[in-house]
Amino acid sequence: MSASTGVREAQRRRTRRALLDAALAELEERSLGSLGLREVARAAGVTPTAFYRHFRGMDELGAALVEEALASLHETVRGILAATGDAERRGDAVVRLVAELVRGRPAHVRFLVRERHGGVPAVREAIAGQLDALADEIGVALGADPTSAGWDAPDVTMLSRLLVDHMFMTASAFLAASLRGEDWSAATATARSQLRLIHLGRVHWPG
Repeated sequence: MSASTGVREAQRRRTRRALLDAALAELEERSLGSLGLREVARAAGVTPTAFYRHFRGMDELGAALVEEALASLHETVRGILAATGDAERRGDAVVRLVAELVRGRPAHVRFLVRERHGGVPAVREAIAGQLDALADEIGVALGADPTSAGWDAPDVTMLSRLLVDHMFMTASAFLAASLRGEDWSAATATARSQLRLIHLGRVHWPG
């Protein structure tokens, strides 16, 4: 790569980052559907033409934010599931993972919570796709666990999706606690108790 090509590539990455950061800042108190492309470009300090060099529209930018927020979870969750068969330790690790995500990327998580059932179809689909993929990976691990021996595939899928929904709910609870100025101890305790309850149900399923 020539020096000039390297400079252009670095500038391209900076502009893309500026657009994503500007969008997140604008989305603090509003939905993606109410945010215009020109507003994001202006906040990022670039022209609308420059925006189109990176994203075809706001729905594609939103999908990029979804990817940025959730893609890294897959490997981490796989690692947690593979690390130990102890349900309580595994549950605690998942709760810590969600807490780290909310602490590290609060704007991304607020965006995900708001847009999961929001008005931009491409973004709803991107969130659903990431969560479905995460549930599928969890399902593979659960299906191989002796506790799930003899389970039908639909039941494993039901459990894995329940666990993904729990992660999303826990992230929402942490955000809500922060907005109220509370620490996260109560939300953490509730999340852990809910996971223990899910595990007890799993042990006795199908009853």
